[in-house]
Amino acid sequence: MTSHPVATVPSTDDDGARHHGEYKVPGGKLVVADFDVVDGVLAGVSLSGDFFLEPDEALPEINRALTGLPVEAGAADIAAAVTAALPEDAVLFGFSADAVAVTVRRALAKATGWADHHWNIIAPSVLPTHINVALDEVLTEEVGAGRRNPTLRFWDWEEPSVVIGSFQSVRNELHPEGVARHGISVVRRISGGGAMFMEAGNCITYSLYLPQTLVDGISFADSYPFLDAWVMAALEKVGISAFYVPLNDIATEHGKIGGAAQKRLANGGMLHHVTMSYDIDAEKMVDVLRIGKEKLSDKGTRSAKKRVDPLRRQTGLARAEIVAAMMDVFAERYGATPSVLTDAELEAAGRRVETKFGTAEWLHRVP
Repeated sequence: MTSHPVATVPSTDDDGARHHGEYKVPGGKLVVADFDVVDGVLAGVSLSGDFFLEPDEALPEINRALTGLPVEAGAADIAAAVTAALPEDAVLFGFSADAVAVTVRRALAKATGWADHHWNIIAPSVLPTHINVALDEVLTEEVGAGRRNPTLRFWDWEEPSVVIGSFQSVRNELHPEGVARHGISVVRRISGGGAMFMEAGNCITYSLYLPQTLVDGISFADSYPFLDAWVMAALEKVGISAFYVPLNDIATEHGKIGGAAQKRLANGGMLHHVTMSYDIDAEKMVDVLRIGKEKLSDKGTRSAKKRVDPLRRQTGLARAEIVAAMMDVFAERYGATPSVLTDAELEAAGRRVETKFGTAEWLHRVP
């Protein structure tokens, strides 16, 4: 495997050096910040971009609000300072106070962009579902510790499985008779969100392992479409116009096609995990999962079967072709290069299965 250095964040102790940051708001405009740092505070701040702002006088007010802020100011503090400085009649179109905060933090190298990192892609390889779940924890830790480049990994598996969210109840989510009848392997993952019904070849599942600096200043809700902008472009490439339904559903005009989940670790690593339905056996799914009326109440449908709209039917493409398109778009956008799982990572995942993910204590931690 070719080794690449993990992106590092430069020091900001060089008072007087000009700082430059850019942030393209998802679905919005470009925001640019230029300033000096003098005695630990922002100086000579100049905000620019292709956004719209009324009245004109609001821009110098934003610049004045940012000038004098300490370099250690958090994203929330920066956004609050911008908001407080805006006239009551101010209109921001294509950006926001939060977007300004992200831009300033990027200029200070406290937030990063996609291009600040060397990205890897791990192609699908068949692994037991317990190992796939354990790898999510292991690789997120590795990226957070700086021992692995930020990485996109596609799953593959053979055994029919249900992967439940970190906080879901086994009793409430599963029909034990259906689980036994269909030989389902049940696993709990580290991220939140809902249960994933997964037979071999019926889903497209990927995990993105990244440093939290990439989403610094971006709200929890906005981080979902931000991290999946590339996959929306890939779906467009294969003829699907997809969009996010807050918080974490991915849908088309024909219905839901997938969902996302996230987990942020204390060491700065972050997991963003997505499963999309390719060719779901809806009859079997509802025989295994308890999908109640309350869960469907805000989905605009009375039937769980109608919530799953397979990618196979919408594209007519083989699952491997869709995965290949996703990998191609990610590589083109972010300069990502191929990688593989190391023996050490696989061994670490195996140990996690023995001590955590394969244990009854972990699976039933929420009964």
